[in-house]
Amino acid sequence: METSSAIDALGALAHKGRLNIFRTLVRAGPEGMPAGKLGEAVGMVASTLSNNLAILTRSGLTTSTRDGRSIIYAADYAHMTALLAFLMEDCCQGSPDVCAPLGEVISRAICCPPAIRQ
Repeated sequence: METSSAIDALGALAHKGRLNIFRTLVRAGPEGMPAGKLGEAVGMVASTLSNNLAILTRSGLTTSTRDGRSIIYAADYAHMTALLAFLMEDCCQGSPDVCAPLGEVISRAICCPPAIRQ
């Protein structure tokens, strides 16, 4: 990930409402949520929600698809993963104990463990 992309994503998340929207979409999973249901979930009126979703989408953190008359928003997990990797790529510098607590956070956050390769 380029530094400018990371700055855009972090800037988009540096707002209480947008952070709440993004975390709600992450919890919703890859299938996402219709805009109306998302607005209800985060307690945001349609115009404010629309503006915040536009910022998140421009930053690459969310995607939108039309389903009939509804727009379904979802977290872009690939972009989120790239951002996290960008933030973590220089972690430890030879001191694994520095980043060890983050490994525990990641293991607790795994909702769908990867298939075991044989």
